[in-house]
Amino acid sequence: MKDIVVVGSVAFDDIETIKGKKVRLLGGSGVYFSLAASLFSKVHLIGIIGDDFNQEYIDMFHSKSISTDYLIQESGKTFSWGGKYSDNFNQRDTLFTDLGVFEHFVPKIDSQKFDKPILFLANIQPSLQMDVINQMKDPALIVMDTMNLWIDNNLDELFAVIRKVDILLINDEEAVELTGIDDIYKAGLSLLKEGPKYIIIKKGAQGSLIVSNKDNINIPAVPNIDVFDPTGAGDSFAGGFLGYLASHQNYNIIDAVLHGTAIASYTVSGFGIEGIEKIKLHNIKNRIKLLSDLIKEF
Repeated sequence: MKDIVVVGSVAFDDIETIKGKKVRLLGGSGVYFSLAASLFSKVHLIGIIGDDFNQEYIDMFHSKSISTDYLIQESGKTFSWGGKYSDNFNQRDTLFTDLGVFEHFVPKIDSQKFDKPILFLANIQPSLQMDVINQMKDPALIVMDTMNLWIDNNLDELFAVIRKVDILLINDEEAVELTGIDDIYKAGLSLLKEGPKYIIIKKGAQGSLIVSNKDNINIPAVPNIDVFDPTGAGDSFAGGFLGYLASHQNYNIIDAVLHGTAIASYTVSGFGIEGIEKIKLHNIKNRIKLLSDLIKEF
């Protein structure tokens, strides 16, 4: 079993969907990822919080084998964000973004403390992602996520990071924007040429597509989920995906994607982290079996 190191945001979110409105929910890419990955392995969360961050959340992290040794606390406000989703969840409008202490975040890592960990670069600025890569000594696997903001504003830096990673996670719209190719399979093949061994393209309610030089495989989403809040679905997918890889000697990408998909289906079933905070591994077995059966029907 390998440890997982993640660098990502820790935030407070205000969320509004057709199911209701919630304020000051614990969120951030690093948090969603860590909660999902900690079902399988020890997670080291690299991030920054303000002096307004609740101790109860730190205690919750520790209860779930999430190390906060590299979670810096500084004077100021924790990063906060607000978003409103359309009734069908296909569109999200950002209502506000307050970077707080995250604006000047500079991760510092003692790589000697880790033994060939899996490194996940959550959805943060490419310059921060590269900074972490340069500080990590001999990781077993490097995986990254990104978003359209970095595609629009930091394209060269983003491609520099992509060339350093083993697996790229990206959604379908971002894959098209990044490559200029409308066919997402062909977009995935184009991104493979940059260096990653796998491109995993997330398609929301349509599941995901695994693209490699050997094959392309469609993985369905869990059907008939009553969605409350899609925030963090991609991050918890990544956490389940990498958590599974960390806990198995042989990297089975399909099984890892199945586990990520199942965990993400719990995330969207509640607001903030309430959908995944209390789940255990045995909770997801039925959904894994359902997904496996759906794949056999393809």
